[in-house]
Amino acid sequence: MLSMTTLKIATYNIHKGFSHFNRRVVLHELRDRLRELDADIVFLQEVQGEHTRHGERFHNYPGVAQHEFIAGDIWPHHAYGKNAVYEAGHHGNAILSRFPILCSVNNDISAHRFESRGLLHCEVEAGGQSVHCLCVHFGLFAKGKREQTRMLIQYVHENIPPDAPLIIAGDFNDWRNHMSHAFAGELNVHDVFHLHKGSLARSYPARLPLFRLDRIYVRGFSVIHSDVHVGGNWKRLSDHAALSARLKRL
Repeated sequence: MLSMTTLKIATYNIHKGFSHFNRRVVLHELRDRLRELDADIVFLQEVQGEHTRHGERFHNYPGVAQHEFIAGDIWPHHAYGKNAVYEAGHHGNAILSRFPILCSVNNDISAHRFESRGLLHCEVEAGGQSVHCLCVHFGLFAKGKREQTRMLIQYVHENIPPDAPLIIAGDFNDWRNHMSHAFAGELNVHDVFHLHKGSLARSYPARLPLFRLDRIYVRGFSVIHSDVHVGGNWKRLSDHAALSARLKRL
């Protein structure tokens, strides 16, 4: 739980609640694993807000939006950012919080018409302090990621005070780590695994993580602990590994 100085967070690309190759619904197991982390704020990507056909195909598919199903009564405050819309439904990013979300806004940061991407911004009242939380899922193509990096930096400059506590988490698809230097120089945010362990976390593919695609960037916090959740009960869930960190307010 959160005190006036500490905060536990997690980020996870949940692959729309399906196992690798979309063979089975894993939302129930995924929800259990996330609850075991005991995080105060959870950043989720590839969250299915609605899909009219899954309930007909899978007997165990929940009847509510995936972020609501995962949140339950553990994270009573949550926000969803609809990004990709299609005939059967839509998906996007979500933030779940144990603490009040004072306001939320979803911003379109799509770099081209082939990938719908968003930046979900929530201001959370945590332990009597306001913490700005950004959940993102960047595109696959280098040119688009450069544009999305620029849009994120511009958004933070225009909408978040420079001294405000800030957490930016999600799936950056940043194979070559081109973003960390720009984020550090422009926003004074730093990756928690680099701060804690000296290198970025390997998070993809989950069965044998090789690539450092998922990140948690922070400003105004030090890092008490960080962890990549793979193996054991995390096997055969998403194609990404979940990341978590315990932070201390500076």
